[in-house]
Amino acid sequence: MAHIVTQPCCKDAGCVAVCPVDCIHPTPTERLFRPSEMLYIDPEKCIDCGACVDECPVDAIVPPEDITPGMQPFVEINAAYYQDNPVPGPDPEPQPIEVKAAPGVLRVAIVGSGPSASYLAESLVANRRLPVEISILERLPVPGGLVRFGVAPDHPSTKEVASGFLRTMGRKNVDIFLGVEVGTHLTHDDLLRHHHAVVYASGTSGDRALNVPGEDMPGSVSAREFVAWYNGHPDHANQRFDLSCERAVIVGNGNVALDVARILSSDVSRLLKTDIAAHALEALAASRIREVVVLGRRGPAHAAFSTPELLGLTDLPGVSVTASHAFVASTALDRIRADILTRCAAEAAVPGDRRIHLQFLRSPVEVLGTERVEGLRVSVDDPETDGGVEDVAAGLVLRSIGFRGSPIPSVPFDAERGTIPHRAGAVVESGTGAPVSGVYTAGWIKRGPSGVIGSNKSCSAETAASIVSDFVGGRLREPQGGRQSFSDFVDAVRPGRIDLQGWRRIDSHEKSAGRAVGRPRVKLVDRDEMVSVALGEAVAAR
Repeated sequence: MAHIVTQPCCKDAGCVAVCPVDCIHPTPTERLFRPSEMLYIDPEKCIDCGACVDECPVDAIVPPEDITPGMQPFVEINAAYYQDNPVPGPDPEPQPIEVKAAPGVLRVAIVGSGPSASYLAESLVANRRLPVEISILERLPVPGGLVRFGVAPDHPSTKEVASGFLRTMGRKNVDIFLGVEVGTHLTHDDLLRHHHAVVYASGTSGDRALNVPGEDMPGSVSAREFVAWYNGHPDHANQRFDLSCERAVIVGNGNVALDVARILSSDVSRLLKTDIAAHALEALAASRIREVVVLGRRGPAHAAFSTPELLGLTDLPGVSVTASHAFVASTALDRIRADILTRCAAEAAVPGDRRIHLQFLRSPVEVLGTERVEGLRVSVDDPETDGGVEDVAAGLVLRSIGFRGSPIPSVPFDAERGTIPHRAGAVVESGTGAPVSGVYTAGWIKRGPSGVIGSNKSCSAETAASIVSDFVGGRLREPQGGRQSFSDFVDAVRPGRIDLQGWRRIDSHEKSAGRAVGRPRVKLVDRDEMVSVALGEAVAAR
């Protein structure tokens, strides 16, 4: 039996580079890489050398001797990929930008501190022939972005990728400025004045709307806000979600929707060992929700969630997962998903269990209620019925139909797609496509909210290549100030800013508080407390 890739796969593809027999696919240069749910190990070619295990940042790769019965579906998933997709010939190696003689020290400002920002910084500093200085700016007092505030607390292995990001931020030619917001404390022009290139890797902070009556009623919220709330995002820590109802409806059926359904349905004892925010833990302990309906517009064959996430959902203790429809699969990978949904469709909820119901072929028409949400009216798109509408009683409606970026002052923006227009990461004008000198983008604000954490690695590498090409080609203006002058400037406009040492104090404080109660960490969620800890000031126990 060969090694297998399991659910935590982050798709950063570091394992691909170290595999001596080219048995891990799809690679970043293959057509299937972007749409794939994860990476897969070819059971026929794997020689069980273990090189990939050491490289994997999230412990997703398991050697044969450690495969448990619960992991057996992943043995089938890895094999099924190669039944559907015969391995192509060797990929052409991407040609790095040749730097014969560096024209000086490349100075780059990166706005954001999540995965795309960290992968970008690492890609730039990895070029040993090009001296580089990097300034990372984050508006929050803590770094991490999606890893800290987007990954579900019961997926701790996925969060392990952050350790590599912190190593990057600790490099001697990288400065990190936390609690500094572009547009508030300094401007886009301030960054350009001190750097050759400015990269916006700030993610997506908005939501797509349902555009139905009643959407703005109390009790109708975005899944993004709910995720940020239970993950302790300081912008959302004080929000209140009414969990006194018996049924919640999630509109949308991607992986975020499944995360929310899982958190709403889990017994609190399961969450006690995670880093979920304390306020969320308390609220979920008092929750009366017994059923979560996950609503999808299309049929089960086109559901947006991944097969690994569906598998994880069906393993929840004390939770029955049912489905309105199954489907007939045409590929080996789809057959695994179809078998799971067939079982869900055939089983009734176990009495006493909480329930997650996967409802397909339904579209929201109206959020029902007078003063707050009382239900959701949906149109029935099932070809096996006469159609019509149905009313689903619910006290909480969460929309999970996609995120979108927000405009950044002085930077072109594509309002329709909610992204920054670009060519290989180099920003261009929206109307003309003309290049905007010295301005770049990476991550979700560049390509839209797609992929998993590791998907940002190749995205950021593309942007890094564009920056290096423009710098070596003499197309970037020389900054007026250097590293020290920029640091002095930030200190003057934002005296309370936090550096890497400050973050390490926060990190240590949270982990220490976690050890005291048997948790990985107890997150600080108040900005003032974060700043106090970062500056070494005492914080009263809450």
